[in-house]
Amino acid sequence: PAAAQAPPPREPPPSRRAARGDTIVLGPGVFDPASGALVSLGGLEVTGPRLDVWRAPTDNDNGASWQPDERYGLIWRALGLHRLRHRVDAVEMADDALTVRTRVAPAATDVGLVAVYRWIADAADEDRLRLAVSVTPHGEWPCPLPRLGVRLGVPAALGRAEWFGGGPGEAYPDTRAASRIGRWALTVDALQTPYVRPQENGARADVRWARLTGEDGTGIAVEGAPPFWFTARRWTTEQLDAAEHTPDLSASADTVWVNLDHGQQGIGSQSCGPGVLPSYRLDAAPAEFSFTFSRI
Repeated sequence: PAAAQAPPPREPPPSRRAARGDTIVLGPGVFDPASGALVSLGGLEVTGPRLDVWRAPTDNDNGASWQPDERYGLIWRALGLHRLRHRVDAVEMADDALTVRTRVAPAATDVGLVAVYRWIADAADEDRLRLAVSVTPHGEWPCPLPRLGVRLGVPAALGRAEWFGGGPGEAYPDTRAASRIGRWALTVDALQTPYVRPQENGARADVRWARLTGEDGTGIAVEGAPPFWFTARRWTTEQLDAAEHTPDLSASADTVWVNLDHGQQGIGSQSCGPGVLPSYRLDAAPAEFSFTFSRI
């Protein structure tokens, strides 16, 4: 008899991984093959997500002129955390996963963060896509981080937010006494706290899942492990940082910007008193966290 021939290797189903022209398709996600960036999810256009550590410094972050040290808002800006550079070192494909290796760092410094994004298609549900992030700091960081998580942009039409976690108002590590775990819903505009001088605001703590939807109920859902901080606004952190007064903020006609944070620096009271207590500082340290995205 003729010698038995080995069967040809099996290709993963197109719904889980495929190359289509100048894109990579993994489950419901479409990626740019050069940068490894997610560009759409289930047909919904998205920007990012990618690592984010900057926040628009609060009055307490900046401190008072008579305070000699730990004015972290000034330290962060001097270090260049408001203008981080993202370098893609590798984009690696496997049957059911896409791994993107990057270095995120301020320009012309000896410190940085090595961030690895691993996108995994859900074998049981082709409409779900999981992102596992690992972060390793390099160098001797002279200060805590403002925040640690990912930022992404979704269409401006997704103006309704619903989440299970802390609410109904904003909460940070040391300002969360009034935050109660429950199921909450607000518009993206109502998530903002309109401080006289625009600054970081609006985070919801201990969030298990969040959804952003439009008038027709369609949108995007995200689940986190461990629980995370959820922020959504119609301007970027950079625009929030640049504004001197609330009327200076102009809502984007195209995008809602979403932060999904593994950690946040505390708020403290340094505009008039002591700074952030040690237990609420977000020191640079190795971290791992994950989010699962799906279309609604």
